[in-house]
Amino acid sequence: MSNGWQALQRGESVRERRRQLELAHERFVANDLPHSGVVSSLLRPVVLQSWLRSRDRTIDPDAAPLGVALSADELAELRRTHPLSVVLPVVRRLLLQEATESGFIVALGDAAGRLLWVDGDPKLRAQAEDMGFLAGADWSEAAMGTSAPGIALELNHSLQVLGAEHYHRSVHQWSCTAAPVHDPRDGSVIGVIDVTGGDAAAEPHMLPLIEATLAAVEAEMRLVRLRETISQDRPAASRASSRTTQAVMTHPPRLLVLGQDPAVLEHRGQREIVSGRHAEILLALTAAPHGLTGAELAERVYGSRDAEATLRPEIVRLRRWLRDLGVPLELASKPYRLDGVLNVDAHELLTALERGAHRLALAAYDGPVLPASEAPFVDELRLDVDATLRESLLQSAAAAPLFEYAQLWASDDFEVWHTLLTILPPLSPRRARVVTKLEALEASASEAPVQR
Repeated sequence: MSNGWQALQRGESVRERRRQLELAHERFVANDLPHSGVVSSLLRPVVLQSWLRSRDRTIDPDAAPLGVALSADELAELRRTHPLSVVLPVVRRLLLQEATESGFIVALGDAAGRLLWVDGDPKLRAQAEDMGFLAGADWSEAAMGTSAPGIALELNHSLQVLGAEHYHRSVHQWSCTAAPVHDPRDGSVIGVIDVTGGDAAAEPHMLPLIEATLAAVEAEMRLVRLRETISQDRPAASRASSRTTQAVMTHPPRLLVLGQDPAVLEHRGQREIVSGRHAEILLALTAAPHGLTGAELAERVYGSRDAEATLRPEIVRLRRWLRDLGVPLELASKPYRLDGVLNVDAHELLTALERGAHRLALAAYDGPVLPASEAPFVDELRLDVDATLRESLLQSAAAAPLFEYAQLWASDDFEVWHTLLTILPPLSPRRARVVTKLEALEASASEAPVQR
């Protein structure tokens, strides 16, 4: 008997099934009414119904994946307080280790479909970020259309989604198995467990594996609730002492310089404007963990080693400013260095590109580093970030992030648009836009005066 929650039946050809799904998706998205019966015959009812809901919600299957729905602070708070936080060891023991070894990703999300934890094969995680599958992203059916975690939450049932059963084209290379997690007290849905990867992530044996993990997770949650009930009989002082052992997650200060003029310092949920010179000094010192002499720092900020006398008063003012704000950074001297952690959005972007997380990097890019600054070190960093982003996207990005980059940041870059033309699928609706743009760029180049 066919199981409508499984993506594949035992012995079924994955290759043939994928071909059928691609055909069904193409006709459904094109609203090919004469072939609507063919579409229905090729799809499981649970998938067809999800596609219909996705279309009713006017979700664009060709749109770029959404960015993260949660800020870093919001994500940290949800992780700290969500009931699934207490069962992470169970998930790691029963599911994560095997998933990582098999080349899968394991994700846990809340009842709203927001991914709180994403772990597993590092290379696969970096690739998944390009389709927006990362901690803090919204993968509810209302946001992303058809996916295993989205339908699992929508219908309160475990299931699998294979390849082009996903509504978003950017997810067609992926498959997944997911199950909703229930509150042991009242049975309400509080979250979702998902395994994502290639075709193997939707093989028949994956569904009982994730359901067994779900059973263990819900059993562990019942034990936790029981312990909490018993602990209520302890003296109030003892309970208070126990609560103080739960450390509140804090984040290092973060300097925002991409497209910022002036720079902004994020600290304890506050945003503080940073003066131009102070931002330049902080940037230079974050790149020199072992410190810089006064002459070296002056050269990086002012362009001259002889500007050390001008630098010293700025150092004094910056040190006082950090102290007055309560920022956990100490500006030490001999040599000048930062004692403490300062995250920088430009450095985070470069790290994302190193991991191949092009979608994440592009979402983080708000423009050149401190565009008004003329400090030599800032000039170097600005060029490095812009060139690395461009080359990384040209060399290895998927069509969707490269198309977004072309529209936002490379409107006159012929090489970017030409590369897009070579990697877009033949039937992509974006090809017309790319061809039109290339023709306009070629016409503009031919009209430009010849330099003699």
